[in-house]
Amino acid sequence: MSATIAPFAHPPFARPVRDARVADRLSRHRRRVDITVKVLGTLATLLGLLLLASILLTLIWRGMAGIGITTFTHITLPPGSHGGLLNAIVGSLVQTTLGTLIGTPVGLMVGTYLAEYARGSTLGNAVRFVSDVLLSAPSILIGLFVYTLLVAPFGGFSGIAGCIALAILVVPIVVRTTEDMLRLVPISLREAAFALGAPKWQVTVMVCYRAAREGIATGVLLAVARVAGETAPLLFTSLGNLNWSLSMTQPMASLPVTIYQYAGSAFDDWVDLAWAGALLITFGVLALNILARAVLRRG
Repeated sequence: MSATIAPFAHPPFARPVRDARVADRLSRHRRRVDITVKVLGTLATLLGLLLLASILLTLIWRGMAGIGITTFTHITLPPGSHGGLLNAIVGSLVQTTLGTLIGTPVGLMVGTYLAEYARGSTLGNAVRFVSDVLLSAPSILIGLFVYTLLVAPFGGFSGIAGCIALAILVVPIVVRTTEDMLRLVPISLREAAFALGAPKWQVTVMVCYRAAREGIATGVLLAVARVAGETAPLLFTSLGNLNWSLSMTQPMASLPVTIYQYAGSAFDDWVDLAWAGALLITFGVLALNILARAVLRRG
């Protein structure tokens, strides 16, 4: 018997042609979406760079007007007295340095505990939650907390209270970056160290810390960049001081507080010094980042 062929059957080449047309349309659609996303991303990047450049150029243009020898050799003086920012610069360096030295070890240990010893535990989840809340808390609340704890009971503002407030701001940043960086260390590195008979603490210190040191250092630098420009916590703790003082039990000057006081002044020389202080903070943080990167790369 002869085979019968259905009268309305499609030729065997019809479906591949139709599939090729659909695939071509999908390919063109993907290319259009890809080009659109690239254009939008490029425009957003250019906008961000433009805003950043405008801020930096304005800061340099206005800040250089207040930069001079007296800025680094004279303390803050009344308007028209050719004062400088020496006491504010030294006060900021002291408080930022001590705050970082106090907060960094605490944050490093807490982050290590969360990453290496408390994975999935109830206590670890609770500590992580508190750290995240502290990370997002307004800095003025930290200032009020330290004011209630160290200023009001002792009857006066002090530099040590300012250092404690800045240290509290440092801790959650270092905790988060330390935990994240240690979690990125490959398990194979830990297993290799354990196979050689190294104890847990030695694996953490000699292997994990070395592998994650750049990320941890970045977290510390981010913390320094944040606390270097904080004003609200220092207003409630160290308050500020127009005179020269390095006593940690007395009010201490700082660049952020001085900028806050001078920026809204009606005197042009104080406004110029406020811009100069902002420029010094910006380039100080930038220089610290560059120096730390260079040291880490050589190490």
